[in-house]
Amino acid sequence: ELPENWTDTRETLLEGMLFSLKYLGMTLVEQPKGEELSAAAVKRIVATAKASGKKLQKVTLKVSPRGIVLRDGRSSELIENISIYRISYCTADRAHDKVFAYIAQSQHSESLECHAFLCPKRKM
Repeated sequence: ELPENWTDTRETLLEGMLFSLKYLGMTLVEQPKGEELSAAAVKRIVATAKASGKKLQKVTLKVSPRGIVLRDGRSSELIENISIYRISYCTADRAHDKVFAYIAQSQHSESLECHAFLCPKRKM
């Protein structure tokens, strides 16, 4: 839960904010940004996650001016460290109000990936 004056806390912004989320999944996208593009990608990710019937992986997502650091929620093991320069788009999905997604260039290839997460609360 973010405090009302969270924008005043400069240290938090520099160090990064931590969010506990559930990882929905990833899909490849054709372009680096766009609301319709990301909405379609999130729709595919949500459908795939529902169809698999598996429990979603709990993760911690740290957002800072350096980028996004993704860790396993249970073991705190590093999953991925995404540089701010590789991230091209972030969105709170319109159709799925608890879904946060970002598009970034893969560190292993030139491909663009859309990653989606389920937040415990809509406000988050």
